[in-house]
Amino acid sequence: MAFVRVCGLSELTEDTPKRVELDGTPVSVVLTEGEVFAINDICSHANVSLSEGEVEDCAIECWLHGSSFDLRTGKPSGLPATRPVPVYPVKIEGDDVLVSVTQES
Repeated sequence: MAFVRVCGLSELTEDTPKRVELDGTPVSVVLTEGEVFAINDICSHANVSLSEGEVEDCAIECWLHGSSFDLRTGKPSGLPATRPVPVYPVKIEGDDVLVSVTQES
């Protein structure tokens, strides 16, 4: 699994998603409840950016139709979304936030 630096921990604001792109994959990086999460930035229902939504209770809400996705699992918690979005492993090294969007083969 290849981890890539996406930002500094000090660059993240609590409950404010930060959109980054890794190997062509849009990712929303979120600091919430003292942890950093990385989730695919595209809503599985409407193909819009999740990083433009709000974060609450370890979930990110799609701004267009209101579906929320658990930041830990990617599972939707309500309609209209029915499919999860991918989540990615995160490592913190000093002030560096590292994310992997690749899988070992």
